Amino acid sequence: MKTLVGWHIEMEFQEDGDRTKSAAMVRLGDGTEMRGHGNAQRHHSDPEQLRVGEEISGARALMDLASQLLQKAHTEIDEASGRTSRPLM
Repeated sequence: MKTLVGWHIEMEFQEDGDRTKSAAMVRLGDGTEMRGHGNAQRHHSDPEQLRVGEEISGARALMDLASQLLQKAHTEIDEASGRTSRPLM
C-alpha cells in the first residue's frame, strides 16, 4: 500500500499557575490548516504535575481538531453527493 499524504500536527502549551492551555494545528494534504484548543485546570488540592495538565489540555485540543475534521469530511460528502448524509459524529 502506498502512502499518498501525511499530516503533521503541532502542539503548543502555555502554563499559568494551575491552568494549562494548548493549541493544536494540523496541515492537511489539500493545504487546509485547522486549529483546535484545549484547557485544563488543576484543582487546588492536587499536587503540581505539569505533564498531566499538558496531557489533559492536549487531548482536549486534539478532540476539538477531530470534531472539526469530522465536520469537514461530512460537508465534503454532502457536496459531492448532492444530498444530506448521516452525521459522522
